[in-house]
Amino acid sequence: MGLTSNKVLVLAIVLAAALFIGTVWLWPRLARQSWRTVIGRVGLMLTTQLALFVSVGLAANQAFGFYASWADLFGQETDQGVVVDHAAGGGTGGPIQVLSSSDVQGVRGTGSQTTGQVQKVDIVGRKSHIATPAFVYLPPEYFQPQYRTRTFPAAVVLTGYPGTAQALVDKLRYPRTAQQLAKSGRMQPMILVMMRPTVAPPRDTECVDIPGGPQAETFFAQDLPEAVLAHYRVGKRPGGWGVIGDSTGGYCALKLAMHHPNVYAAAAGLSPYYKAPIDPTTGDLFHGDKNLQNRADLNWLLKHEQAPDTSLLVTSSKVGEHNYKDTLKFITRVQNTKLTRISSIILDSGGHNFNTWRREIPAMLQWMSGRLTDR
Repeated sequence: MGLTSNKVLVLAIVLAAALFIGTVWLWPRLARQSWRTVIGRVGLMLTTQLALFVSVGLAANQAFGFYASWADLFGQETDQGVVVDHAAGGGTGGPIQVLSSSDVQGVRGTGSQTTGQVQKVDIVGRKSHIATPAFVYLPPEYFQPQYRTRTFPAAVVLTGYPGTAQALVDKLRYPRTAQQLAKSGRMQPMILVMMRPTVAPPRDTECVDIPGGPQAETFFAQDLPEAVLAHYRVGKRPGGWGVIGDSTGGYCALKLAMHHPNVYAAAAGLSPYYKAPIDPTTGDLFHGDKNLQNRADLNWLLKHEQAPDTSLLVTSSKVGEHNYKDTLKFITRVQNTKLTRISSIILDSGGHNFNTWRREIPAMLQWMSGRLTDR
């Protein structure tokens, strides 16, 4: 049974409840003062607390999608992606292979022409040699005969670290929200490419081209748009592409648009930070390259280089978010530039979690829709 299986969660809860009841039932028998009863009391307490901790941890992982598997949790997911070229009919060729497809859940109607479609795909990078899974949301209009020649704007949607792409579909409900907003006329139909920024698991690359290591920025700035353009009816750059993310994905989104404004016309960072961290999950990202390290600091970039011609949106909360003051400083710094445009969503209160981001996503998607073209 997988880490995210409901059966595992139910089993953990049942075990924790049984241990709690057992502790209450057996406690009088263990009340005597002997070394055996003392060890018994300590053992029951520790075992019950461990079971409760596991249950809470599994429930939190189910809710927020931190880890996708046991191997992911214990850091055993170390194999690098291997490029495999695929074409329709099982041959070799295209950079995207569609593994499965399904209607968008949680909306009225059946069939792709009514609900839209979510495809599970594998994407391979021609230049970066990175291979990674993703989910692609195609709006209902994509399948309707009257729009068969129309192209659509596209947005890359990134999770935090470690994150799971499935959480963007099930927990943050991007396809459902986009379908409902477009149906009500509040945004234009858009294609969403949903994935992790962790393209070289378990390492957190912070979307950096690491010297001698994974070329994550090249993948997102060149390989991914080219692969999607070759496979789907998306608007040609510039102007047709945006990038969205939360937490680490939010930092990546802002950086990609600022580094590559000719690729991404707009970026939205939900609870982002503004400088790549160096910690055990990232390792040495820059290998002594001071210019690379400086350009990964978005405030340094605005101060020392020409401001990019792109639109940015950032979000935070006055209470509950650690990035609130940094976000206000970033907004002020962008306002002092000539070309970069800045917008924000500031909640009165909200944490660094899915519930907060779900409150921000509808307004953010409408903002993104207004800044992209389908040509």
